[in-house]
Amino acid sequence: MLNKVPEITLYFWIIKILATTVGETAADFLNTNIGIGLTGTTFVMSAFLAVSLFFQFRLRLYVPIVYWTSVVLISIVGTLITDNLVDNYGISLPTTTVVFSIVLTVVFAVWYASEKTLSIHTIVTTRREAFYWLAVLFTFALGPLPVTSQPSGLRSATGNRRCSSRR
Repeated sequence: MLNKVPEITLYFWIIKILATTVGETAADFLNTNIGIGLTGTTFVMSAFLAVSLFFQFRLRLYVPIVYWTSVVLISIVGTLITDNLVDNYGISLPTTTVVFSIVLTVVFAVWYASEKTLSIHTIVTTRREAFYWLAVLFTFALGPLPVTSQPSGLRSATGNRRCSSRR
């Protein structure tokens, strides 16, 4: 298996920011305009993510369209996980941030313990790729910025004053 992650360059960050923004805008559209709600949007986007990751894991090398589709979808699902915890279950953003920080730390610790590396330049095994995508998911789930530190007018898919785009 060849490395399944693109080189980290300026172009990588530009594409990542654009892909994340487009993906989260699509999730907002599903939630508000189509009327399937936050939970329905989460199920739909999670199903798309599962399909995308199925194809991503089957590949033996980096294929841009499959990789970036997975990035878009995992950014959406990570965001929606936090949105659901906050909006549907009343868990505070600081709490979700602490919990997902701990979970991310555990993912990194187990990844390092089993692989002896955290290098994204050597995503050449299925296990390393699984750790990679878990780390990406929990990075997006860490939580949006607190309301007090955001420009006014930014709202999540649920209409709360916070920004769903992050990392």
